[in-house]
Amino acid sequence: MPAHRPTELPPWHPEALVRRRPYLAARGRVLNAVRRVFEELAFVEVDTPALQVSPGMEPHLQAFATELKGPHPDDRRPLYLHTSPEFAMKKLLVAGVPRLWQLAHVYRNGERSGTHAPEFSMLEWYRAGEGYRTLIADCQELLRAGAEAAGRRSFAFRGMTCDPFGVWRVLTVPDAFREYAGIDLMATYDGSHDPDPAALAAEAARIGIAPHEGDRWEDIVFRIMFDRIEPHLGDGVPCVLTDYPLCMAALSRPKPEDPRLAERFELYACGLELANAFGELTDPAVQRARFEADMELKERLYGERFPVDEDFLAALEHGMPQSSGIAMGFDRLAMLCSGAESIEQVLWLPVAGV
Repeated sequence: MPAHRPTELPPWHPEALVRRRPYLAARGRVLNAVRRVFEELAFVEVDTPALQVSPGMEPHLQAFATELKGPHPDDRRPLYLHTSPEFAMKKLLVAGVPRLWQLAHVYRNGERSGTHAPEFSMLEWYRAGEGYRTLIADCQELLRAGAEAAGRRSFAFRGMTCDPFGVWRVLTVPDAFREYAGIDLMATYDGSHDPDPAALAAEAARIGIAPHEGDRWEDIVFRIMFDRIEPHLGDGVPCVLTDYPLCMAALSRPKPEDPRLAERFELYACGLELANAFGELTDPAVQRARFEADMELKERLYGERFPVDEDFLAALEHGMPQSSGIAMGFDRLAMLCSGAESIEQVLWLPVAGV
């Protein structure tokens, strides 16, 4: 079904483009500012293939599948459009690039809304030998540089305002559950990959969030976060939500202080999730086990599984340095910096026919 209604102008229409041009001009200025930030921080810009053996192993993401054909009729193999350039960029960490970034087109099926597009731009970067909290300072540089480039001192989105130049808030997931939902999250979590959901389901019901048949512990976490927590994050100043339960961070190292928690944070501004960061897991055996567990879950929930990128695991086996990495939705950053209300306002053209 087309994205535009019959009474609306198609996105290629000159008048439609005229309406988007101020947002697109701001997007261009923000991109130039991003490049200056990474240049000043001595990062190398890389460009990796969108076609991959594995699109990513997150159980809830849907991918676009295709087929690579060789010169002979029987020379065919399945490939996917990546949901993130993560695996390829980590191979370059192994190869010896200590600081790298890219702006990649990535592809996620089944996602379309005012803040989602099936093809969108992801800003991803990695630091070898540096902890994941270093990435918070990178995010501050990028949001402030983007705002300045677009001529803004603050962001506004869906009734919320956010000052990227103020003192950012850092909040742990357990503290967020206590503050906004009145729930002791860690009392319901045993640190396993698939915790028993009963205790958290009872807590959710107590605060008026009805559990669903077949809910996993993680499903209930997401529902409480969506209903009670996320609407408050990044109101006034950006919020860094950190210390996720380890079962919600398959590519992350456990925290040394509490191995039930992961070295992971997400960045929010005006209630909008902008970025997801990890202290990267480097143990190939642990990574393989997590991949297998995630694909078992994916098959149980959706009846499909993605292949493991054995080349990626071989790179980990060769030796990836201790690293931190982060992915930021560049289109969402452009939305905040330009004042756009919808992601399509900052796209030169949306995917045709959707």
